[in-house]
Amino acid sequence: VGFIRGYSRRFWQGDTFHRGSEKMPGRVVTLLEDCGACTWGVAYEVRGEQVAASLQYLNVREAVLGGYDTKFVEFYPQEKDAEEPILALVYIATPQNPSYLGPASEEEIAAQIIVSSGCAGHNIEYLLRLADFMRYFCPQAEDKHLFSIEEALTSIL
Repeated sequence: VGFIRGYSRRFWQGDTFHRGSEKMPGRVVTLLEDCGACTWGVAYEVRGEQVAASLQYLNVREAVLGGYDTKFVEFYPQEKDAEEPILALVYIATPQNPSYLGPASEEEIAAQIIVSSGCAGHNIEYLLRLADFMRYFCPQAEDKHLFSIEEALTSIL
């Protein structure tokens, strides 16, 4: 658990497989360059034989199917003994990919999430699990976009 600087998390990427369908695309998060922002999340370390297999899987899932670009960023672990940031690979959706949905109001995003489901489960689950993770593991983090969508979803339901 830790953070990266210079990016905001946004529900601006469409998903027609994991959390949505062709008829009802779900909304999943991507990163948006934002020089003053800090985004909390999780970095996973892969080693040895895992590296090639993980990169191949992620390249298909995120870049080929998802329309994300890759970028290396500095990740700052929240562990007290971590002295320096580590280099992390992130996937960022761009407006040029066909699944990019872009900005919408929190209410519009929540309404789309409510009706979307894919092979990995309902889009509501994706949103709520992310919000729960942030509250439990990153209580110091502010993610107005995420929590505003959660609030809008709750008021619709």
